[in-house]
Amino acid sequence: MTAEPILTISGLNVDYGTGPTGVHALRDVDLTLHRGEVLGLAGESGSGKSTLAYAVTRLLSPPGVITGGDVHYHRPGAGPVDILSLSPDALRAFRWQELSIVFQGAMNSLNPVHTVHSQLTDVLKAHRPAMRSAERTARAEELLTLVGISRDRLTAYPHQLSGGMRQRVMIAMALALEPEIVIMDEPTTALDVVMQRQILRQLVRLREQLSFSVVFITHDISLLIEFSDRIAIMYGGRIVEQAGASEIYRDPRHPYSEGLLHSFPALHGPRRELTGIPGTPPHLSAMPAGCAFHPRCGKAHDPCADQIPVLARPEAGQDREVACWLHTRPA
Repeated sequence: MTAEPILTISGLNVDYGTGPTGVHALRDVDLTLHRGEVLGLAGESGSGKSTLAYAVTRLLSPPGVITGGDVHYHRPGAGPVDILSLSPDALRAFRWQELSIVFQGAMNSLNPVHTVHSQLTDVLKAHRPAMRSAERTARAEELLTLVGISRDRLTAYPHQLSGGMRQRVMIAMALALEPEIVIMDEPTTALDVVMQRQILRQLVRLREQLSFSVVFITHDISLLIEFSDRIAIMYGGRIVEQAGASEIYRDPRHPYSEGLLHSFPALHGPRRELTGIPGTPPHLSAMPAGCAFHPRCGKAHDPCADQIPVLARPEAGQDREVACWLHTRPA
């Protein structure tokens, strides 16, 4: 990857609660998003994907707390911005203008008693107070057109829109101030397969048109294979593998990545048997010793039960990392 980084996450730790009853939701997460890139983040429910998104945007609700690490945004033509140190006023200005988020479940994210027009123009009122009312309405119409919705739906309420249209309104809202980074937290989970593909095609077109970077979070790795540049796999609050999308698809190195790939039917080529992953993800309050995946792993051996593998390159010169004792030597 030769593009410059736009977002760097180093050693990020998040806990829910404190003291003996607290749980470690994220552990030493290192991740880099490059300018213009679509970075997919995959893993089962409870792996820490959404917690990572809310930590980066500082939207964690109590009792969630960031206990360590750094998150830096690299503004074009300027020095890095320490997101975790921004004051409340600076953070308010930063969100939506530089970094925006599309939340999971558009019906719950949109206000049911306000029209699409009201909700799209609210963000413009807050961040562009000099804009006149007519200019805000024109921008709202432009945003709806951008995501493939007729501008006459500006007067509609959320319940008058289909699930796919509501999700597109959320994407339009996230793009209102032309941010450099858009984080999408499972935006297609509640939609049917046809609508998922329509929104993903639209997202790819918008990314090419507006040149923003994307972090796309989902449990469906087959979606990420189709349109991501790079994929990071999470398990038990850690990144266990990251590589180019085509490399993950052709040659997954972590047994968990391999299990995820064989849990979904192939869209092309010969039919194959779905194998899935035995067992269930560990509870964050009772994580197993060593590699968190070893109780479910068919390739586990001696060091897996005692030592936590480090995320590292399996071979020198490769642009991929994996945290697995199959590819690194225990200390």
